[in-house]
Amino acid sequence: MSRQGGSAGPSHKAVEVGVTLAIALFGIIVILGSVKAGINWGAEGPRAGFFPFYVGLFIVAASAMNFRSTLREDDGRIFAEWGQLRQVMSMVVPTAIYVGALPFTGLYVASMIFIAWFMRWLGKYGWLTVAVVAIGMPVVTYLIFERWFMVPLPKGPVEDWLGL
Repeated sequence: MSRQGGSAGPSHKAVEVGVTLAIALFGIIVILGSVKAGINWGAEGPRAGFFPFYVGLFIVAASAMNFRSTLREDDGRIFAEWGQLRQVMSMVVPTAIYVGALPFTGLYVASMIFIAWFMRWLGKYGWLTVAVVAIGMPVVTYLIFERWFMVPLPKGPVEDWLGL
């Protein structure tokens, strides 16, 4: 697929460069953390940062090779069209909000809102179906995990208020 007018979406090359740099940054963070933990040998053997340090070096070296390869090649392809990226982000952003809300709302309230949002927004289901599933799934999850298997799941203020 060739670039159409330059505004069809980000280029394949630009996305590869971005991902390569992000992975290299991860490798650098691993290296810095390893140095803080100690990368030499102690009396009892290698210190905590010894092996992660070399893994970080390997990640940075591999990223440098990928970066070099990416800069040499450019076939003009686009990575994805902007509309396709919007569709992906319409799933990624609410999911990230859900995960970020879990520590504050607990699993059950966050799941109710998450399920209801997707059923109504993407599925275009009626309100009765949305309510039954969005409330029913967390209730079933609670009964199975907390009551039957006795596995505590993250709770928030609503569950505390209900005494669960």
